This record gives sequence, C-alpha cells and structure tokens, in this order.
Amino acid sequence: MTDTAVREMPSNAVAIIGAGPAGLVTARWLASHGFEPVLFEGADRPGGQWNAASSLSGTWRGMRTNTSRVMTRFSDLDHPEGTPVYPSREDMHAYLERYAERFGLMPRIRCRTWVERLEKADGGGWILRSRRDGEVRTERFARVVVASGRYVAPEVPPVPGLNGFAGALGTAHTNQYGGGQAYRGKDVLVAGCSISALEIASDIALSGARSVTVCYRRQRYVLSKLVAGVPTDHIMFTRAAALMGELLPPDDLATGLKATVLRMAGSPDQFGAMTPDGNIFAAGITQSQHFLPLVAEGRIAVRPWIKAIDGRIVGFADGRKGEFDAILFGTGYRLSLPFLAPDVAVTLGVDRTHLDLYDHTFHPDLEGIAFVGLYDQVGPLFPVLELQGRWIAYTWAGVIPAPSSQSMAAGLARSRALSGGGPQSIPMQVLALLFARNARVEPDLGQWPELERALLFGPLSPVSFRLQGPDSLEEAPTLTAAAAASFGGIRSPEMNDEERGLKDLITRTGASRAA
Repeated sequence: MTDTAVREMPSNAVAIIGAGPAGLVTARWLASHGFEPVLFEGADRPGGQWNAASSLSGTWRGMRTNTSRVMTRFSDLDHPEGTPVYPSREDMHAYLERYAERFGLMPRIRCRTWVERLEKADGGGWILRSRRDGEVRTERFARVVVASGRYVAPEVPPVPGLNGFAGALGTAHTNQYGGGQAYRGKDVLVAGCSISALEIASDIALSGARSVTVCYRRQRYVLSKLVAGVPTDHIMFTRAAALMGELLPPDDLATGLKATVLRMAGSPDQFGAMTPDGNIFAAGITQSQHFLPLVAEGRIAVRPWIKAIDGRIVGFADGRKGEFDAILFGTGYRLSLPFLAPDVAVTLGVDRTHLDLYDHTFHPDLEGIAFVGLYDQVGPLFPVLELQGRWIAYTWAGVIPAPSSQSMAAGLARSRALSGGGPQSIPMQVLALLFARNARVEPDLGQWPELERALLFGPLSPVSFRLQGPDSLEEAPTLTAAAAASFGGIRSPEMNDEERGLKDLITRTGASRAA
C-alpha cells in the first residue's frame, strides 16, 4: 500500500534515521530540549550493530567490545554491577534497550521501517519516504538527523582471481562472520589489519582452525586491550593526547606517540610479525588482545598483501603461496547513504569515505539536517556520539548560538580539502574535544584543580563532560574521579614526574602560541 499524500509533522518533530547508539543518544538529548524525535529503524528492535538480529549487524557470537565498559556507555546510565571490563554483544544490546526505555524512547521508534528517500521540501523542511511491511508513508519534517551508521556497507578491494577462489568455505567480509566453529580444522586466510580482522583471526585460531594466516598491505602497531590491568583506551585517548596533538609539530607528536606505544606493547616484529613503518602515523595503530601472542606462538602466520588467487592457492606479494579453505576480508566499509536524493548527495560531496560537513555535523546549504557518527573514528565511540548529539540539540533548541556563516564556510573548506584522500581515521580524543567545545561543555581545568590529573591523563569518560555548561550534573565531579580511578588507574590527584612534564609542556607551548 502506498500513501501518496504528504503528512505534515509537528514543527518540533525530528526524524532520526537509525536507532543504534548514535540515534538513541541524539534522540534522548533532543527530547530533553523540547523536540519530539521519531526514530526510523529497519530492524525489529533498536540497538544498531549491537542487535544481532539486524541484517546490518557485523557482530558475532562471543564478540566483546574493544573499549572498556567505562568508555562504552553514556553519561546518564551505567552498566549493571557485574558487567565485565569488556561487555559482550548481548550486554551492549541490553544496555541500549535499557537506555531507550529510561528516556522514553521506545514508543518513538518505528521498527521494521526503512527510509527509502530523503529530499528537500519546497518551502523548507524535509520530505521523508519510508516503508514498513509493504506500506509506504511520506512525511514532512522540519528537521532530520542521519544516524544510519558508518559501518554498514562492507568493502572488498579488487584482487586478481578472487571470483575464482575454490576454497570449500568461499570468501566473505568479516561483517558476515558468525563465529569460529565453522572454521575448525580448516585453513583460513584473513585479509586486513583492522581491529575486527585481527580479533576474528585470533578467534578462529583459538577455535581450532588447522591454520590461520593474516595478510595486509601495511603492518600497524598493535596495542593489547589491557596494560597492567588498565584498559588501553583509558591510557591512549586522553585530553593530554588531544592537546599535545594541537600544539606539537607532527614529527614530534609521532615520535612521542611511538615511544608510548613501544613502551606499552612493543613492536610487532618482536613477536614475529612484520616491521612497521618507523613513522607511527604512516603505519597506523590497531588493537587486539591475542593477535601478537598468537603470532609469537606460531598459531597465526603473517604475510604481505595478496598478489593473485588461483583456485585454492593464494599468492602473496613476497612470492610465497598458500592453500586455503576460506578467505575473510576485514578491509573496512564504504560510506552508504542510498536514501539521499541525488541533489542532496551532490551538495554533500558524498563518496565512498567522505561527506563535506562543518565539523562532521552540519552543512551551511542544508538547513535543518544534521549527521551523527558518520566519521571513521579510532577509539571509544559512545562519549563522542553523546557530545555530538548534545551539540545538535543545544544548537537547534537555541541553548547555544548556531555556528556563524564564516565558521561554517571555513569548516566546510577544511572538510573538502580532505575529500578524495581515502578514509581519514580520527582519534577519539580529537572528536571528543571538538564536539565538547562546540557544545560548550569542555571542562575548564582551572575550575577543577582536584580533578586536573584525572581530566588530563584519565579517560575521556562521558560524565567528565557533565561538569559544567548545559546539563551539568551535581555528582559529576565524584563520578569523573571514579571513572579515572577505575581498574587501578588514576587514584590520586598527585601527578607523577612524566605527567608534570607533559602538563608543563602543554602549558608552555599553549601560552607561547597564544602570545
């Protein structure tokens, strides 16, 4: 059934495309500031990637988060007592549904509803056409948030002979991985050096595969999930790291970061993997708890990229060959927004990896639309999504001024300068500070001397952005200190010598630039 009439939605209604973490947290903040969000979700339940039943989910049985529970939550809701340091897929889905229930979002979600087209309406606003169980509905909203997910369209690069691969289990993207049991007693090739590729290769090796080989174009530095019992994301993604990135020349920053990584995790070649590029920015950083130890034990072999495939035989760039029953590609995702009207897509400069946006969120020529979570980020996502959602809500509600036309133009120019260069992975701390500043909720270190160490060198926990500004929490100081102290992290306000040195460097360099 098709309803050709356009239904006019109330002026405070906001269409949100996607009811995963990005859509839910944005809806929560919009609702708290007078808007009526309507969430469009293709699956039968909310949760996005964490809903295993969703056709777009890339999770697998037994999967755990790669960021700690402190950093894989929103500021208003903690995980239940007893949740492991790294929650399971099921833990995360339950968490997101509890979050939706707590903030009254469940009745606002239209499940099993796919957005087919989004276009500008004559006279302002947006026309959204959706389909649910064969019924098509067309509605006009004053505002729309696109939160449909960055990791939904698997990307497999061209490989000579790939279509003729004759292994018994064939080829697939890691997005389709269902667990290691299917590969017991088999010879498996995993292509890629992303977190998911290395974690899946490890899972297959630990599940009883006959052999596991991992191939990739460049060897990244590999961090484990825990360092002396403290989650790596608490150590690497900090405010100090973001400030150093703003103040130091790239070469100095790369040198310092490499020294930190080598101290925490060593170099991959020490474990028998390949030697990464000396410049850590050129090499990149990934994460896996078991990959390098399994390489050291000989349970995972490492090869350079694929040269060609002939039947079951895969030839690699170094001249070696291997026979495999299966190939899994952990080679990332392309940006996919098929519902955008062609003129909107052109305005946004949409390609496989990039959108032209002011600070990843707004476009000066597209009033009433915002985008959440469509960047390629490294590190904990939940705190960043919440900050971006708050910025949108505050801007549209008039809590803070909208960006000036000059700022929007400059930001759009920066965004366009990055287009065409392939995926641009952005560290979590960079986006967290960007959105916190835009939302005017970045804590002023001078106002929190007892929390200075936690705020500089502790995790960028969601609650640490509730200390001041709109929607500040009375209990935020106590909760921020507790987040920093978790897992034996920062338990005292007294800095050590290294931290004092970094703080002084940040202060001196910042003061010098300001002068």
